[in-house]
Amino acid sequence: MENNQGELIPTAARAEYIEVEPNVRLHVTDAGEGRPVVLIPGWPLGDEMYEYQYNDLVKNGFRVIGITLRGFGKSDKPWGAYDYDVHAKDIKQILGKLDITDILLGGFSMGGAIAIRYLSMFSEARVSGLALFGAAAPIWTRRDDFPYNLPVGAVDDLIALNYKDRPKLIADFAKIFPATETSLNEGICSWLNGICLSAASHATAACLVALRDSDLRGDLAKITIPTLIMHGRKDKICNFDLAGQMKSAIPGSVLVPFENSGHSLFLEETTRFNEELIRFARK
Repeated sequence: MENNQGELIPTAARAEYIEVEPNVRLHVTDAGEGRPVVLIPGWPLGDEMYEYQYNDLVKNGFRVIGITLRGFGKSDKPWGAYDYDVHAKDIKQILGKLDITDILLGGFSMGGAIAIRYLSMFSEARVSGLALFGAAAPIWTRRDDFPYNLPVGAVDDLIALNYKDRPKLIADFAKIFPATETSLNEGICSWLNGICLSAASHATAACLVALRDSDLRGDLAKITIPTLIMHGRKDKICNFDLAGQMKSAIPGSVLVPFENSGHSLFLEETTRFNEELIRFARK
């Protein structure tokens, strides 16, 4: 915070870890003042992925809260279940302990799917807006009645590779994360790779199972709050067809295509991404 002379006023430090159940603490980035914008990272990243969103949100008068899911990044990594319900319950615990309302809840990739499940499970008591970034929804894998995105067998191969050579799994994903292999510079790619490798192997695999098997079509029908969908046209991990499916299923939702981005739209078109998110958060 600053006083009238533009000088920084010291404020009490906020908790960097919040316990969601005995012996399970999640890492939280919590900065700024104003309407809370809560950001959920995607598989297999931590909340550090939003580094280039945090500063812009704080500077524009928002309180930003990034939550690293259990099993990933700097959060605790217990053995046990890692389905969407578990993650949604963890988020509920954190939002309750922070006692915040009028939240804009944002989620990237699997984090978007988890944000949808949270709203489906716990209604909209604390959340007044939803933002989905390259979300892995409504379904990440193909079905007889859903001919989009990845075949189930491709995800089975990813799970097998996790247990054989997890660094190769991460490296292979990095190649298709942006629109092209050179869309992100070497430094950014190395930074993302380090975050991904800090995940637990068992969490990495279990969340791939959740991504493979979860069907959120029924969850989408329960969303009635304003919803922003941002999605890269060249996304190879969550095909742009998924964005169209989400827009059709969420009444009144707004779809903003990112023509020059793959899955990493928050890094490939950072300025526009931040502007769209801030504009939506001000509504």
